[in-house]
Amino acid sequence: MAPLTLAVDTTTKTASGGKMHIAQLETRSKPFASLSTRGEEEKPFDFLRTVFEGVIAGGTAGVVVETALYPIDTIKTRLQAARGGGQIAWKGLYSGLAGNIAGVLPASALFVGVYEPAKQKLLKVFPENLSAFAHLTAGAIGGLAASFVRVPTEVVKTRMQTGQFSSAPNAVRLIVSKEGFKGLYAGYGSFLLRDLPFDAIQFCIYEQLRIGYKVAARRDLNDAENAVIGAFAGNF
Repeated sequence: MAPLTLAVDTTTKTASGGKMHIAQLETRSKPFASLSTRGEEEKPFDFLRTVFEGVIAGGTAGVVVETALYPIDTIKTRLQAARGGGQIAWKGLYSGLAGNIAGVLPASALFVGVYEPAKQKLLKVFPENLSAFAHLTAGAIGGLAASFVRVPTEVVKTRMQTGQFSSAPNAVRLIVSKEGFKGLYAGYGSFLLRDLPFDAIQFCIYEQLRIGYKVAARRDLNDAENAVIGAFAGNF
C-alpha cells in the first residue's frame, strides 16, 4: 500500500492582498518499528557515567552476595582442607568476612566498571548478529581487570577460613614477609584459566537471555526478571 499523505495548506491574506503560506503538514505511515536499535538515533556514549554506574552497581552487588554466601564458602573451603581426615570446624563461619569484603568491593566494582564500557564499545565494533562475541570479550576483559584484586583477596580469604591467620591485615603482612609480594598472587595462572572463561560465558549467557526475553516480551525487563536471568546464567 502506498504511503498515506495528508496535506493541509492554510493561507491568509496580507494587507497588500498577497497570500502567505502558513503551514503544510505531511504524515506518512511507517512500518512496524524494529526491536533493534541500530537504525534509531543513538544516544552519545557517556563513558564516565557508564563507569560510575558500573562501579556502584558492581561494588554493591559484590558486598551483598559475599555477605550472604560467605558461610557456605567457608564450609566448602574447610571440607576441601579436611579431605585427609582432619576435623571440620563449624565455628567462625564468618571469620575473615570484613577483610574479604575489603577486597570484594573494589574487585566487583572494577569488574563491572570495566565490563560495561567495554561492552558498549565492542557492540559498535561487532555486527549485530555477533553481539555474543562482544559480550564474551567484555566479560573476559572485566575478569582480567578484576583479577588483580580478586586473587590476593582469594588467597587471604582461603587461608583465614582454614584458620592460618586471625585477621586480614595480619595475613597480608605475614604472607608478604615470608613469601614476598608474589605470595599474594599464588595460583594466579590457575585462577585466570578458571575464572576468565567463567566470567566470559556467564555474562554472555546473561546478556543473550536478556535480549531474547526482551524481544519476546516486547518490553524492558524489571529488576526481578533481571535477577532470575542472572541466577540462571550463573549456574552454567
